[in-house]
Amino acid sequence: MARLATVLKALLRIGARDGKTLGSFSGNNLFYLAVALLFMSDAKAFVSLNVILLITLFFPLSTDPLRKIPASRLAAWPLRRGELRGLRLITPWLNPITWVLASLVLLRTVSMGLWATLAGLFAFGFVMPSLRLGGHGRLWPMPPFPTRFGVLVKANLRQMLATLDFYCALLLACGAAVYRFSGAMPVEARVPLTLLIVLALSSYAQSLFGLDGTGAMTRYRLLPLRGWQVLLAKDAVVVAVDVLLCLPLAPLPALSAALMGLALGHGPSVRARRPQTRWRFTAATSFGPGIVQVILMILAATATAFASVGVVAGCGVLWGVSLWRGGRWLENGAEI
Repeated sequence: MARLATVLKALLRIGARDGKTLGSFSGNNLFYLAVALLFMSDAKAFVSLNVILLITLFFPLSTDPLRKIPASRLAAWPLRRGELRGLRLITPWLNPITWVLASLVLLRTVSMGLWATLAGLFAFGFVMPSLRLGGHGRLWPMPPFPTRFGVLVKANLRQMLATLDFYCALLLACGAAVYRFSGAMPVEARVPLTLLIVLALSSYAQSLFGLDGTGAMTRYRLLPLRGWQVLLAKDAVVVAVDVLLCLPLAPLPALSAALMGLALGHGPSVRARRPQTRWRFTAATSFGPGIVQVILMILAATATAFASVGVVAGCGVLWGVSLWRGGRWLENGAEI
């Protein structure tokens, strides 16, 4: 029992440490937008955006606590078979979602249908990371990308897919696509929904190097690429994902907003690097720059949709200037 208790204490410490990173959504631009709407007396929009953020957080919260210990390390510990079975039975109760589901069914605060749906989603999130998909053990298998930037683009795409920003945008895009193709969506709703999707990824544009880890500058200097080319490989992923997710809605306004967001995000990404945690929301540098980025992205998208598509070119020029400056900062030895 002493060995089992030691493992459980370690899992509790790891869980407490990971729990501190769950508040990253409070530094996300989508949350900043929700707060701004609350100050504008739109409480319903504030609640709706926070519900979307919480739904996105549901799956990371549902993971198996035992997976926080590497399999090789767990296999090396002197645990008997009975102790391993006991650990397997106890660890689900270290997950807070288990207690929430248990309290819901005991207090009967929700219908059994809703409870069963939540329990099924929890079970999916609990078991899914342990499954090997297609023999690769990856949820998103990556095809090879052409050109000399291929490897870098592939690495950057993997980084984006390891953030909750992408899954929040994907959730919004799937819901908007169903709404759009059902024929119930009014035309005037396309641009606002497009903006929500693009803004869900806007914080990532302020932290393009946040998941690169230590020594990133050294690795990039070893590549036969200019600084602007390194940034271009990162920007290409953001623009492509934004436009693809918004294809059923308003892709040109999405392109303008994405370019504007990147133009404003190069400075914080290169000069004020903020390390990020995988499978969490990306946190913007601060509230002020985040709100400025949100406002200018909204202006760029709405101007493209309701004034002139030429706004896309203007956003492209601003993005190009920012790309060149960001590349110079990289080449001059900015700490990333």
